[in-house]
Amino acid sequence: MNIRIGNGYDIHRLVLDRQLILGGVNIPYEKGLLGHSDADVLTHTIMDAMLGGLALGDIGYYFPPTDPKWAGADSIKLLQSVNQLIKDRGWQIGNIDSVIIAEAPKLKPFIKSMCDRLAQALELETSQVSVKATTNEGLDSMGQKESIAAHAVVLLVRI
Repeated sequence: MNIRIGNGYDIHRLVLDRQLILGGVNIPYEKGLLGHSDADVLTHTIMDAMLGGLALGDIGYYFPPTDPKWAGADSIKLLQSVNQLIKDRGWQIGNIDSVIIAEAPKLKPFIKSMCDRLAQALELETSQVSVKATTNEGLDSMGQKESIAAHAVVLLVRI
């Protein structure tokens, strides 16, 4: 088989006194995402999709939240490590399609920067990275501005 598909999902709680980082981009907002690393929910989701496409587990296996070594880690650097793992096995990313679910802040002004940052980190063309944003229409923890989640699908192609 010359192609594989992986899908990923992640959710993090919004809290005060944290930076909000999505797709490697710092988003101005009064809250940020809680997590062991920088809690970049979009980048975590993409990593899980990449790993899932090759049945390699999830990011918790490679970067356990119980390991102090990963405290505050830059998720873009972790993404680059996962990308190298994929390449070492003879695969590369064909494209990424992702969606962030957040009631606030409004993410439209930052989408292009997220696509550019992710593409750069993964050595892809920007046209290979899709990031969309939606709300949850006031429903559940995302709709109540208590959390942000993301979904991603990644197509992997044999090199």
